[in-house]
Amino acid sequence: MRVIRAAVDEIYSVIEQMVGAVFRHGLPLTDKIAARTTLTNFVLHIHPVRVRRSWIRMSYTLCLGGLSFFLFIVLTVTGLYLMFYYVPSTNHAYQDMRDLQFVVTFGGLIRNMHRWAAHAMVITVWLHMARVFLTGAYKKPREFNWGVGTLLLLITLLLSFTGYLLPWDQLSIWAVTVGTNMAKYAPIAGPYTRYLLLGGKIVGDNGLLRFYVLHVVGLPLAGFLLMVIPFWRVRNDGLSGGLGPWPVKPANGSRHGSEPRRGGGSGPTTPRWRSVTTVTTR
Repeated sequence: MRVIRAAVDEIYSVIEQMVGAVFRHGLPLTDKIAARTTLTNFVLHIHPVRVRRSWIRMSYTLCLGGLSFFLFIVLTVTGLYLMFYYVPSTNHAYQDMRDLQFVVTFGGLIRNMHRWAAHAMVITVWLHMARVFLTGAYKKPREFNWGVGTLLLLITLLLSFTGYLLPWDQLSIWAVTVGTNMAKYAPIAGPYTRYLLLGGKIVGDNGLLRFYVLHVVGLPLAGFLLMVIPFWRVRNDGLSGGLGPWPVKPANGSRHGSEPRRGGGSGPTTPRWRSVTTVTTR
């Protein structure tokens, strides 16, 4: 009996530890516990707890990261719909796209949504990276986030490139032929890269199947896993405030960072400190 009781206690202890790892603050019976649970939970409070009001302005962020993620979701949903009517074979691919355009209910609408969302995502990701660079948001401690963003930009371009072949028309075939021939001239790994992409020496069945697998499985999965990292890092590192350093409020109450008066004299003027918005949720 003692052995059984010890085993049951051990199992109960493990379960209690696992539950405690998920629900770390217990039931939100008081306002304090509710606020602490919300502010430390990534899902309930994705943004940092304290952010400057100027850093969440629409004119500063332009919502480019959120727009890119929204377009990724649109591409995922519309892509799943298109997969029901598409066969990655040279004998069926072109006719399947024609049927999607003219036979399948809402097929033309869904395909055009997928196409234009893909173009828009390339633009928004480019603009997001440019905004991050121009505002200095890639600097310490966000260098790792910048590297992940660069990989996401590369994956976005590869998604657009691999999807270009799937309609299997003359434009897509010769565009991929030119692109893979350019990859062949890369130093050392060029010919191997081309053969790895096409599965042969020409754009054919093997190449179409490989591009299809990369487009619907490999690249979206890698992109989603990498997208999680910036959201998590922003939650931990906080939002970037641009090129300027943090203004400091001294403990003695004096205000540094003031500019001299227009008349050339010195004295307190309007400080550069701005209010900090504390976001809480009950």
